[in-house]
Amino acid sequence: MVWTTEKANNWYKNKGWIVGFNYVTSNAINSTEMWQSETFDPDTIQKELKIASQIGFNSCRVFLQYLVWENEQAQFIKNFDTFLEIAEKHNITVMPILFDDCAFSNKEPYLGKQLEPTFGIHNSGWTPSPGFLIADNNDYSNKLEAYLKTIVNTYKDDSRIIAWDLYNEPGNSGRNEKCLNLLLKSFDWARECNPSQPLTSGIWVWKDFDLKCVDLSDVISFHDYKTLDITKERIENLKQYSRPMFCTEWLHRIEGNSIETHMRFFKANNIAIYNWGLVEGKTQTNLSWNKEENLQNGQPEIWQHDILRSDLTPYIPEEVTFIKSITSTK
Repeated sequence: MVWTTEKANNWYKNKGWIVGFNYVTSNAINSTEMWQSETFDPDTIQKELKIASQIGFNSCRVFLQYLVWENEQAQFIKNFDTFLEIAEKHNITVMPILFDDCAFSNKEPYLGKQLEPTFGIHNSGWTPSPGFLIADNNDYSNKLEAYLKTIVNTYKDDSRIIAWDLYNEPGNSGRNEKCLNLLLKSFDWARECNPSQPLTSGIWVWKDFDLKCVDLSDVISFHDYKTLDITKERIENLKQYSRPMFCTEWLHRIEGNSIETHMRFFKANNIAIYNWGLVEGKTQTNLSWNKEENLQNGQPEIWQHDILRSDLTPYIPEEVTFIKSITSTK
């Protein structure tokens, strides 16, 4: 059963302000390259999470990939546990994502060497999990259940896991209501594991099929890349549910959704936050979604996402100073 509002708020009240980021290693183009053994890179994770902690971040949200788990189950768990160990060393909790409908590359996930980034294109190599051919094939239902339950059961009482984001942007890539079968099953499977951490899936397009996530989730999560006036309206609408709120994706400087405009508001309302991106890398999420906004040299006039350049120096030093300040004061 979904947690009561009392249980959810009691769980949240002593957590402090959760300030996180969506994390893909800078040398990975997607979740397959991040987790498969031939490209899993603890040294890069160590360097990047260390500086994230120094900036003031205390949590991260990471995309898992079913296809990698299916191919190398035991090693996948070992790699994920290594990641958790590094995160814990730097006092960073983890919100894993089990399924994902985002398919920027318009490709199904695949194993082995991943394609190199396409010049000037935001997230050119991103693939969904488990992929639409598998998600829509009922013959895979038992395998998807085993994947989710193996991971959740392994870490269901692990304090390094802050919450479970079962399904990222359900219905994206034109799938709309097609997502509901796997979305509902994912919550049923996870409930059977009875984890000590809350379950959630985020509202992202604010339509009927993804608003279903509110009824399924223990804590409300949502994505918001809009200006502050729209963000405030959305928060007022979500307050009616009297549950803790997690903004699990935000930061779109080009649209006026920035560190300076939003962080004070999120903190004042005790909303846990995860901006998109830490380090400029192969995902190229510093580029705009709109190709026209990227200059001929492949760089936008203003970065859309990400905090640090590839050499781990700040894109905007004043932003990092601000994050350090706001996360160090009560």
